[in-house]
Amino acid sequence: MTDFFPAAHLGHVAFNAQQGDAALRILSQQDFNNARTEIIEWTGYEPTPLVTLPALASKVGVGAILYKHEGPRFGLGSFKALGGSYAAQCVLQRELTRQTGQQVTLADVRTGKYRAECAGITLVSATDGNHGRSLAWGCQYFGAPCRIYIHAQVSEGRATAMRDLGADVIRIKGDYDASVALAKKEAEENGWFVVSDTSWPGYSQPPRDVMSGYGVMTQEICDALDQPPTHIFLQGGVGGLAAGVIAGLRQHWGDNAPRVIIVEPELAACLFESARNGAATSVTINEETLMAGLSCGEPSELAWEILAEEASDFLTIPESVVAPAVRLLARPLEGDQAIEAGESAVAGLAALILARQKPEISAKLGLDAGSRVLLIGSEGVTDPVIFTAIMEGRDAA
Repeated sequence: MTDFFPAAHLGHVAFNAQQGDAALRILSQQDFNNARTEIIEWTGYEPTPLVTLPALASKVGVGAILYKHEGPRFGLGSFKALGGSYAAQCVLQRELTRQTGQQVTLADVRTGKYRAECAGITLVSATDGNHGRSLAWGCQYFGAPCRIYIHAQVSEGRATAMRDLGADVIRIKGDYDASVALAKKEAEENGWFVVSDTSWPGYSQPPRDVMSGYGVMTQEICDALDQPPTHIFLQGGVGGLAAGVIAGLRQHWGDNAPRVIIVEPELAACLFESARNGAATSVTINEETLMAGLSCGEPSELAWEILAEEASDFLTIPESVVAPAVRLLARPLEGDQAIEAGESAVAGLAALILARQKPEISAKLGLDAGSRVLLIGSEGVTDPVIFTAIMEGRDAA
């Protein structure tokens, strides 16, 4: 039993995953190898920390908590630096090959061989913040114009960070899904190229590139471990992070890969509802969650193919546990390392704590004193104003 924050509702759906090969077919080992070969050559690349939290694990009642801290990633504060930027590079490589009639390589794009030509290829996307920042950084790196569409509730701090990287930021009145629709519409009208982390019918290659980039993070985790975790709690969103990590773990550990548990906000639970319905399901977002990066109402169909075969459980958490979880990492138990994490980074930790408060759910998830739990700390402090408000106990909305 834990006392980090009061017991709160934890939604749970046990999912009867269908056995299949999606984790090998949709994202191949070659896809991951190609991404890793390129990304480790980017200026500023270095593996991010895999932090052990023994005091917290003891308090929660598990054998180990392993926290992959993505805050230092390329100075952008988020795992998204691996996905959006790499997908931008791939889109530019394919379009340059088409335009020139020659086989342009990813290295050609990285080293600036076609920088003048890149200046005529505009890349666009919708974002809650981190994917757009990654795309803007990649476009600046490779020399391409960038347009980012954000919805009404994206903080001005996150918008400013993208503008500082050279992006043209367009704010709309609707929600994230409305910003996705507008980005698609204006790209089609103007001959621009959408670089999205979510897929839809007829659009799958850039999201596949995004997930391939995430495989760099997964390989870093596997390289740091001599045995697989028993469980991994993965935040939802559109599902791209979860699917990319799952595929990498399955390819590395095979049948010994950890049990997969997906975590979402109650306010944006499209994967939870997909699990309940047994098919990819969109939901209406009536109120924005503090976990801005997870405020997604429409799952990626490509990612869902992997989740439907690999995830055993889907959880939802309430807003009330987010800020306490952020504070818990920043002001840790004695002996644990302090971690400054963003709101979306703590979904897995909050769900783990709530699950250990509820013996019946712990039993359903197979959690016990010997469990070794992997958490993906998907972002650091990507909005200092919100982080400061959380640490001071003020309303961060």
